[in-house]
Order: sequence, then structure tokens, then C-alpha cells
Amino acid sequence: MTETPAEPTLVVDIVGEPTGAHDEPTHPSPRRTGPLAAVLRAPIEARTWKELAYLILSFVLGCVAVCYLFFGFGGGLYASILLIGIPLLAAVLLGGRIWGRIYRFLGRELLGARVESPPDFTRARGFFGFLKSAFTDRPSWRVVLFLIAQSILGVAVGYVVLVVIAMVGFTAISPIPWVLFDPVQVDDNGVEHHSLAQFGSFYIDTWPRALALAGIGIVLCFALPWLVRGVCWLHRMLIVHLLAATPRDRQLAELRASRRAAVDDATATLRRVERDLHDGTQARLVTIAMALGRAEERLAAGGDARDLIADARANSKEALTELRELVRGIHPPALELGLGPALETLTARCAVPVDLRVHIPQRPSPAIEAIAYFSVAELLTNVVKHAHANRATVSVLPDSLRSIAVTVWDNGIGGAPRPGTHTVTGSGLAGLAARALAVDGTLTVDSPAGGPTVVTMILPNEGPQ
Repeated sequence: MTETPAEPTLVVDIVGEPTGAHDEPTHPSPRRTGPLAAVLRAPIEARTWKELAYLILSFVLGCVAVCYLFFGFGGGLYASILLIGIPLLAAVLLGGRIWGRIYRFLGRELLGARVESPPDFTRARGFFGFLKSAFTDRPSWRVVLFLIAQSILGVAVGYVVLVVIAMVGFTAISPIPWVLFDPVQVDDNGVEHHSLAQFGSFYIDTWPRALALAGIGIVLCFALPWLVRGVCWLHRMLIVHLLAATPRDRQLAELRASRRAAVDDATATLRRVERDLHDGTQARLVTIAMALGRAEERLAAGGDARDLIADARANSKEALTELRELVRGIHPPALELGLGPALETLTARCAVPVDLRVHIPQRPSPAIEAIAYFSVAELLTNVVKHAHANRATVSVLPDSLRSIAVTVWDNGIGGAPRPGTHTVTGSGLAGLAARALAVDGTLTVDSPAGGPTVVTMILPNEGPQ
């Protein structure tokens, strides 16, 4: 354990997600009502009508999807005898992604099922690479399973539900067609009844009976929304489990983002090194070479070249200093002794007083130490430039058996932006988030207006697995 003698020493423990001013706005909890009020309000709620619209659209789309599956896969299998059906099957399978977008849109707008889309289709090179990519595309196969389920839930069950809704609605308004159209039914004895419906020998042919039937229909209208919600709950579960991105898809997206972040960070480092060498050290070496050349000419002519040699010596010292600074920017020599001593040196040179606490039972890998060091360096630079703080704290403590928590706290004005989850840019907090993401780490920012600001980076001890 390494600690600076600065007092007081403050340890900042961050638990859970940030709760700063930049968090998502909290939504008020829905007003609690009794069961009777919920039943009476259900038929006029927007949710009921949206879900009914989804049932109608899913029935229509389900019929089209059944034809799509039957003719698409059936025709593709039949044409595969001539080999032309194989690419047709691949195209039909990839066409499922379009169906997935349609149902995710309807689910989001009408059912409130906000799910993350799976990653885009990645095509391999060549014709056979395309076929292999198509037939191994997991999101497309999940959409096919979804469409098969829709042929049962959306078409068969949806048809029954829509018929029940139509019958209940007609029953509720049955007195109107009973008066307007004057329906007549004849019993077994030849007697005519002014009746809209009959149940065995019981005819609805009087006003009391017609109004009673309408009353039954009106009562059932208050039960229909719950039938619709139950069926739509099944639809929502299908969307969530078959059309949303799986944990494997999200992990793949994070790996791709971290790879881009690592490549961008390496490219930026190479460009910086090249620029520093070209603009600084290379120019000084050229100056040294020219001075030594003039000194050689002067000595050959019998003159005094001590001033030129002195200038060359001074420039060589400055070039060595620049090279040391350049090497320190790539990998600080202090890290050879560990992260604790390196941070001691870094915080001692900070313009703002910094309390440091480092307690790492297991030393991280060199890559993790470098990321932690440069991240703390950039955060302290932000504190000096932007936070208007007069005190800061840096702590490096275990977060779990396999990870460490690097926390930088300051008592400045706050208001620091929160970086995006999949940001791969290489500057500011977004760049730090990209560095953490590249090694399967995370970065959280808690910076309400007025301060204080707490930035926490969770890093694995051994890098990405």
C-alpha cells in the first residue's frame, strides 16, 4: 500500500450508477386507483386502442407473413433443385430482418416494447461468403421463428379475439339494428318474431329483452380491454425474446466498439509521436548536424569552432530532454515501480492540492496500469483547467477480486458531460470512456451543477478476457 503524506486523506466510494444532474429525468409514478376505477377507465384509455390497433395490424401482417414463409421457403426449396433456390432462400431469410424492423416499430409505438435492435448484417466477401453469412445469421433465424409464432398468435388467436370483440360490440348496440332493420325470425310453429337473436326458443323480440341484451354487451365491453391486454402481453414477450438484441449481440457490439476505440487510440498515439519527432527532435537533430558541419569546415580552415560545438552540445541536451518527455508520454518510467509510485509523482506535480490513496492487493497488468495512469493525468488536467477546484482526491481501490476502481473527486463547479456508452472518439471524457471500453471496463461521471464531480473508472486487473 502506498499513500502520500497529504492530509486529510479522503476515500471516495462510488456505489451503483451516477445520480448527477445529467441523469435521465425521473418519471412520476403512476397514480394508484382502485380496481373498479381501472375497469371503468380501461375502454377509453389510449393504451387499449393502441393495443387493439396492434392486434388488427398483426392479423393482417400475419396473413402476409404466412404467405411470405410459404411461398418464399417453399419456392426456394423447390427451386433449389436447380441450385438457383439456394440464393433465393438466403434472400428470403435475410428479408426477415425487414419484418423484424416492422414489428419492432409497431411494438415500440403501439405496445411500448422498446427493445434494442440486433447488430446489422455483416456480409463476408464473395458469393459463397454471402451465402454462409446469410444462413448463419442468427437474428434472421429468430425473425423466422417469430413469424411462425405470429401465424398462430397473430392470425389464429388474433382472429378469434377480433371476432369476440366484434360480437361484443354488436351486442352492445343491438337495439339500433333491431329498430332500423326490423329483423324477423320464424319459429317451428310458423310464428314470426321481431327478433334480432334467439337462444333456443327464447327470442329477443321485446324492448326489455333487447335492452337487457345490450346491457350484457356493455358489461362485456369493460372486460374486453383485459382480454386485449393479455394477448398483447404475449405479443410483447415474443418481440422482447425473439426480435431484440441478445446478450451475445450486445457483447459483440461492445467488442467491435472497443476494437475501434483501441485502433483509434493507437492511431492517435502514433500520429502524436510522429508529429513530436518531426516538429521537435528531428528539427533539433538537423540543427546539430548543420552546426557540426559548419564546425568541421571552420576547423579545416584553421578557425575557432568552439561556439558551434557548444551550440551543438546544448541542442543535443535539449533533444535528449524532448526524447525523454516523448518516452514518458508513451510509457512513464515511474510505472516500472508500480501504479502507486507513478501516481505519487503525478499528483505531486499537480497545480491543485491532491490527496492520494492507493491500495491494490494484486498489481494490475502493465496495460491496465498505463490506462489508469493516463486517465488520472487527463482528469487532473481537466480539474486544473475547467473545474475551478481547490481540492482533489485520487483513490485506487479494489472493486472486486478481478477489478479496480479508479476514482477522481474534486470540489469544483461540476457540470461535466456524461460520455456516451459506445463512444469511440479519443478526446475528453469520451476518450477515457473509449479507453475503458477497450479493456472491458466502464466509466461513470457524477457531476451535478455546482459540484462536486466524481469520475469513476472500473478496470479489470488483467485486461479484456
